[in-house]
Amino acid sequence: MDLRRLLKAATFEAEMELWRVIVNDVRINVSSGASFHFSEPGWFRVCFANMDDETMHIALGRISKLVMQSNKNSESRKPCRRRSKLEISLSFRRLDEIMMSPHSPMTSPLVGART
Repeated sequence: MDLRRLLKAATFEAEMELWRVIVNDVRINVSSGASFHFSEPGWFRVCFANMDDETMHIALGRISKLVMQSNKNSESRKPCRRRSKLEISLSFRRLDEIMMSPHSPMTSPLVGART
């Protein structure tokens, strides 16, 4: 997730500050890009595996609220097209039930095996 524009400065220290806000105040468990050795501060890793639709909408609402608050506090806002709703679009929604299972055959080492 690209949150570079929410950083106070383009540093990994500022990324950790924002990470603490997201985890402690927004109450969403994300990983900072620095913990995955990303080369640029402001990127966060989000895992939505095994998350139902209701939980996903709550999480997206919290992220949206954080971004909107930041926009209001920002003095130099760039005009942008605003969306009223954030959504995640997955191309294979019909496979949700299979993919939601921790025993999914998609994660089996046999799927990638070649003879």
